[in-house]
Amino acid sequence: MTVYRAQLARAEALIGEILRDSGPADAALSRYFRAHRNLGQQDRAFVAETVYAVLRRRRSLQAAAGSEASRDLAIAALVRVQGLSGRALEDVLREDERPLVARIRAAKSESFPPAVRADLPDWLWERLEARHGAEEALRVAQGLLNPAPLDLRVNLAKIGREEAQTRLHDEGIEARATPYSPSGLRVVGKPAVNRSSLFREGGIEVQDEGSQLLAYLLAPRRSEMVADYCAGAGGKTLALAMLMRGTGRLYAMDVSARRLAELAPRAARAGVTSVHPLVLSGDGDARAKRLAGKLDRVLVDAPCSGFGTLRRNPDLKWRRSPGDIDALAAKQSAILEAAARLVKPGGRLVYATCSILPEENESIADAFASAHPEFAPLSCRALLEAQRIPLDCGERLQLWPHRHACDGFFAAAFERR
Repeated sequence: MTVYRAQLARAEALIGEILRDSGPADAALSRYFRAHRNLGQQDRAFVAETVYAVLRRRRSLQAAAGSEASRDLAIAALVRVQGLSGRALEDVLREDERPLVARIRAAKSESFPPAVRADLPDWLWERLEARHGAEEALRVAQGLLNPAPLDLRVNLAKIGREEAQTRLHDEGIEARATPYSPSGLRVVGKPAVNRSSLFREGGIEVQDEGSQLLAYLLAPRRSEMVADYCAGAGGKTLALAMLMRGTGRLYAMDVSARRLAELAPRAARAGVTSVHPLVLSGDGDARAKRLAGKLDRVLVDAPCSGFGTLRRNPDLKWRRSPGDIDALAAKQSAILEAAARLVKPGGRLVYATCSILPEENESIADAFASAHPEFAPLSCRALLEAQRIPLDCGERLQLWPHRHACDGFFAAAFERR
């Protein structure tokens, strides 16, 4: 890799901005590229990769560099993550920075405290260690440090998975079947799939395999009444519509009108007309109340810490605090209570998060089950087995990047007696 002074300066500036700000890193990156439209693809890739390397491994890079300065962190990322030598960087380094490179290269990870080796805040490491033990917690953390692959969901209502794979191959995009999701493809590299004719025709959507499995847990049937209670931009809503083959009535509910508005063009591209967006005023929304006890299936992919997605959003671990987890848990409980009212007798309820913390997962599901004996727990393993999905996950679904090569997800399923 050839590194230029201007590239390093851009990465340094953006790292400083993101570490000072409390907003999402991907939004900061998008703003920066919009403000610097003259940057070529190579420059953009260098800046993005360097920024995300720092966000993923901030603590170990700080320890190796002995510094929290943005430029020092960028240099440490180039040396420890990209594997560049001092010779490869000599054209961009100042004379006084050569000892810095030597110090970075000499630093031994084994000498760092466990939380630093895991590149996690102390409080988050302590929670993982308490639950899993030090060795397994480190494996969990290391799985979250690896960049995520690009997963696609094939719209099986339009095209078969093998045919989609062939179409992509003909366009120069190599993809392999995902091990668990019957509709998943994992792309080799990071091609621009949104330029594919298959994408424009609604034959594929970008969606992590773990997220796809939530739709198979809910397993909606044709002609049922179904709700995606925290629909967001509608990725899982479209997966549910695919399984329903465009029949029935599918409500996409969310408190964010802005996010829900993103669903309309995606649904149009996929050829889905059965989705009914519903912007909620809150957990006591009057229109949602009119659906109480009427829905066959309800999915609650609750707002959470997002720690299961740290491969994609590494900045979250630096932006969240223990207080955030407590606030989120209270919100998750309230949302699950509200969504459960919509389920009719014999109907199915699935609670899910993209978190790896029991406070947002098992604790919420356990409290709900204790307070609502009318909801009987269902085995997630049995639900997936019924659809020939080979994932021995136990009574509740827990996905881990280091074990399943997808984002971290939790799910608990219930049936209303």
